[in-house]
Amino acid sequence: MTGNTRVALAHHWLVGMRGGEKVLEQLCLMFPGAPIYTVVSNREKLSEILRAHPIHESFLQRVPGGARRYKALMPLFPLAIGNLRVEEADFLFSTDASVVKGLSYAEDVPHVCYCHSPPRYLWEMQETYLRQTGGLGPVGRAVFRAVTPYVRRFDKEAAQRVTHFIANSRFVQERIRAAYGRESAVIYPPVEVGAFEAGREAEDFYLIVTELVAYKRVDVAIDAFNKLGKRLVILGDGPEGAALRARAKGNIEFLGRQPFATLRDRFERCRAFIYPQIEDFGITAVEAQAAGRPVIAFRKGGALETVIEGKTGMFFDEQTAESLAGCVEEFEGRRFAAGDCRENAERYRPEAFREGVRGFLEGKFPGRFAEI
Repeated sequence: MTGNTRVALAHHWLVGMRGGEKVLEQLCLMFPGAPIYTVVSNREKLSEILRAHPIHESFLQRVPGGARRYKALMPLFPLAIGNLRVEEADFLFSTDASVVKGLSYAEDVPHVCYCHSPPRYLWEMQETYLRQTGGLGPVGRAVFRAVTPYVRRFDKEAAQRVTHFIANSRFVQERIRAAYGRESAVIYPPVEVGAFEAGREAEDFYLIVTELVAYKRVDVAIDAFNKLGKRLVILGDGPEGAALRARAKGNIEFLGRQPFATLRDRFERCRAFIYPQIEDFGITAVEAQAAGRPVIAFRKGGALETVIEGKTGMFFDEQTAESLAGCVEEFEGRRFAAGDCRENAERYRPEAFREGVRGFLEGKFPGRFAEI
């Protein structure tokens, strides 16, 4: 509750602590005690900040294995979310990369949606999503494709009920316009910049930190570094892990999933961070700069907004091994200041996110959120 405004929060699913959940944490700090509505949750994997709030799940929470295999239940999302009703609230703030914006709430309740992305499994990249969702089988994939138009229609209709959209980047702002025909403000998500130190001595290795899934294009980086013969360290794992390990030569090291202390250490000591994928925003590219390290990124997506060309990193123009390898070779003849990288990352501190949300709400709803 904020003053006389009873706020409810919504989030697509709560099964771990990634970038979307970090956004929700900041909203929880702004709206203490606000209930959270979600499709499924795994409370053991949530932070204390999130667990301190009442959490209301859809009926999919009661499906055996639902909190683990929720992606395979996509055909049931409209039914589950449509029956998830927000009670005793007169303001709704959702954070969404799926269709939770379609939950049930009174017509007179204003709804602000912080959109990480229109769901890619509906609007693009469906085949990639199907490959990464284990256990579907041929029948499951056929059902998934058959119900996609229905779920897409549910998502688009839900988007029309949203009072105001906030996009997490200009890249997503364009995707919201294309998918929903809606305008949005841009407020960048929070990054724990203070968790990193800038200024440590750079060592002779490059770094990737990511889930090993197809769209991250780690294959491009592996092929480039196979050609270059330079040392590449990869943190993370996923369904593409075995194939990528088989593809890599001896100069490429896979460390799997590691605790944050190891991740931070590699960020702070790497020569540069390699970023071959297209992301809506891309927190790891900002984390690398917070650690004082430049970024070598593909010239598309959120990296164009978070990396300053020639000052905090470089871009390669084609999503190919040849283009990336050429950029790495050019990078080695350039110098980048750790202080410049850190200064750029400072723009994304959690305090900046909260201030942006506060200013947005005060502008759209004068007097209603004066106390946050």
